[in-house]
Parts: sequence; structure tokens; C-alpha cells
Amino acid sequence: MQIIAERNQGFPTRKPLISKLQQQLDLPLVCFYTAFNQPVELENDDADMLEAVLQTMDLSRGLALMINSPGGDGMAAERIINLCRSYSGTGEFVAMVPGKAKSAATLVCFGASKILMGRGSELGPVDPQFITGRKRFSCFEIIESYEDLFNRAVRTKGNLQPFLLQLQSYDPREIRQHRNYISLAEDIAVKNLASGMFAKRHPSVIRKKIKSFLTPETTKAHARAIFRTEARQCDLKIEDIEPKFHEVASELPIRTSNFVSLQASKCIESENNSWVAPFRPWASPEKE
Repeated sequence: MQIIAERNQGFPTRKPLISKLQQQLDLPLVCFYTAFNQPVELENDDADMLEAVLQTMDLSRGLALMINSPGGDGMAAERIINLCRSYSGTGEFVAMVPGKAKSAATLVCFGASKILMGRGSELGPVDPQFITGRKRFSCFEIIESYEDLFNRAVRTKGNLQPFLLQLQSYDPREIRQHRNYISLAEDIAVKNLASGMFAKRHPSVIRKKIKSFLTPETTKAHARAIFRTEARQCDLKIEDIEPKFHEVASELPIRTSNFVSLQASKCIESENNSWVAPFRPWASPEKE
């Protein structure tokens, strides 16, 4: 049975590691993992799965959320923050990122009281992306290119035809929508930092501090890593995983990442409960 469990990377292989790590953290632990090698993302249904786990736990002393995800829906991230804070007896939670918490997963971390990161841990920009076909564009860059083209057309004293032809490929309604997406991501980030790590700071100060997360002007690419050194430079409350949690916080993420890469697409689990979404992202989650 042990060989089968190891081969399938079932919940019993992770359960004792979750127990050990939460003892070290002195907080109840929830692991939230999404596969990076499948077309799945952080979405609204994940919040329902998370709540099903949180409801079974004693969170009077708060909780720690170990998160690993390429990102997804910003409003789902906001729901997850609200759930963690609402179920926590202290109104706070700790985010733990042994691997990668990118995009909307970074937004989730912004709602924590502090973020535990390792040497190779990654956060990422939260600027929204627009996907068309197989191409992905930053909403920020779409608006920037539109405004640049429009302003060049206004300033020109010669033939406007080349500019007008290019501007025809932009839909003003979509430009407005992209601006709204950017505003939404920024609002979620600033609002949750203002009620947590950056309490008592003015929103304008927070925006300035986390500018490298909000726009691609610094990072240049949405997928680019923001490591803990850069995160600290933004005044985020970052604590090191090593050496205190290094051993368990290495084995548990490896086992969980392997599971969501080969056996499932997502899993949300505590010491006693594991909810799993199968490979087919359109299938209903099932309890393991």
C-alpha cells in the first residue's frame, strides 16, 4: 500500500508533512496548489473548495496558506483573501510561497499579514492580461500602444491615413474595458494591502511602493519573477522560509506539485481534508 501511495502521490503521502509543518508554523495550514502544466487557473470555484476545507478547521489562532499557482481571476483572489480573513480567528492569515505564486496568486499574498518566501520563491506582476487565440497581451501595453498611436496622429501635420488605418484595429470599447481591468487589479491590490501589511498608509503611497507589481514598466514581462529581495524593496513583509521551515517546506511542495502535475489539476487540502479537481478543468471537483 505504501508503494502504491508513493507512486500515485496520494493524500497520505502529504498528510504527515502538513501536520509537521503546521506544528513548526504554530498555525493551522492549508495548501492551495494549481498545476502549471495544464490549462487551469485560479477561479471562483476554487474559493468554494477552499471554504469547504476552512469550515472543518479550528482557526481561532489564525492560519497559514501555502499557495502555488500561475494565477487567474483577480476577483477570485479577492474572494480567497476574504475567506481566509473571515474564517481566521485573528482576522489575519500568513501566506507561504515555497515555489511560485504569480499574477492573481500574488494578489492573494497581498491580503496576508506577511509572506514567507524561500531563496527561489517567486511572486509576479499583477497587471491584467488579454488573451486572444494563442496570444497573450498586457492590457497596459495595449492601452499604451493605442495612446501612443493616437497622440502621434494628433501631432502629425502630414498624411493621417497611415495612423487612421492602424487605429481602426482598436475598439474604443475594448480600450475602456482594458482600463477597467487595470483599475480593478490595482484596486484589489491596494485595498487589501491597506487593510493588512500596509495598514495606515495612504493608497497613493501604496501604489508607489508596489509599482513594479502593477505595471510591466520595470519587469518588462508578466511572467518575470519578483524574488524576495525585490519584494522587500517594495516594503512587503517578507520572512525567510529557511532555515526554520526548509526541510518540510521543500518536501511538501515537491510532493504537492508532482500530484497536481500528474494526477490532478488543483488541490486544496489541510491536515484532515483534501479537495481535488481532476485533469479535465470542466469536471466538478471531487473529494479525495
